[in-house]
Amino acid sequence: MDINDPKPFSSAKAEVKKRKRKKTAWPAYELAFLDHEFLLHKSLRSVRLQLELLKPELSQQKLKIESTIVVFGSARVLAPEVAKQQLKEAQQNLKQHPSQTRYQQAVEVAKKNLAKSRLYQETERFSQLVSERCQKNRQRHFVIVTGGGPGIMEAANRGAHRVKAKSIGLNIVLPYEQAPNPYISPELCFQFHYFAVRKMHFLIRARALVCLPGGYGTLDELFEALTLLQTKKIKPIPLLLFSKNYWSKLINFNLLVSEGMISADDLKFFHYVESAEEAWQIIAEFYDLPS
Repeated sequence: MDINDPKPFSSAKAEVKKRKRKKTAWPAYELAFLDHEFLLHKSLRSVRLQLELLKPELSQQKLKIESTIVVFGSARVLAPEVAKQQLKEAQQNLKQHPSQTRYQQAVEVAKKNLAKSRLYQETERFSQLVSERCQKNRQRHFVIVTGGGPGIMEAANRGAHRVKAKSIGLNIVLPYEQAPNPYISPELCFQFHYFAVRKMHFLIRARALVCLPGGYGTLDELFEALTLLQTKKIKPIPLLLFSKNYWSKLINFNLLVSEGMISADDLKFFHYVESAEEAWQIIAEFYDLPS
């Protein structure tokens, strides 16, 4: 043994590797960190929370992820090519059954989905623009982070993938199956059980938050961010809401001000934007970067 070796103890990994382990008939005799039943015991929830915090953190440190831009938005927004195919099929079905209401309704839904696919395109363009400008010479600044699912999340990861940049996906176990989208960098594709830990990872390195139209999940993420900004639990960062028409109809921020529930200054926490370029311009100005 080297007298200068700073690590005199055998690592757990080495301990497992150096011998072939057989399943013991005595569960109590198994090494604690190899005992899955033990690790899943209700008393070890705090340990599992810590593991979910550490695993993505260590992976990002290894890849030198310095800062991120988080993109929130609906999983239900379709890619343009998918929306066009959906409309084509709906119109063909209606042509064969012109008098049936359900086929007429299907065409109307498909038309709306095609119109909303503009959001997918804009998200992909934004992600591509940011990734091209900020991930040069292996620097890992403003890495795109999403919830890892389909829709807007897929579009954001896809934009980074187009320019061979890294992007992160923070998937969550749900009652219905949600697989990670195929555009996430494999070494940065994580799965969570705890919503709370996942939310922490969204914000740990965040230098901007971009919210596109979405439902309950997007609203939850948006209002948590607004609360943290309002209470100064996080430092000021750009919070951008894509599509003023959508957000101003959905949330009456002015009512909150007029009713005295928030102050007028609280409206300064966010900006409405309509394009990828406008969003990047606000972020670039905030950090004094070339636009």
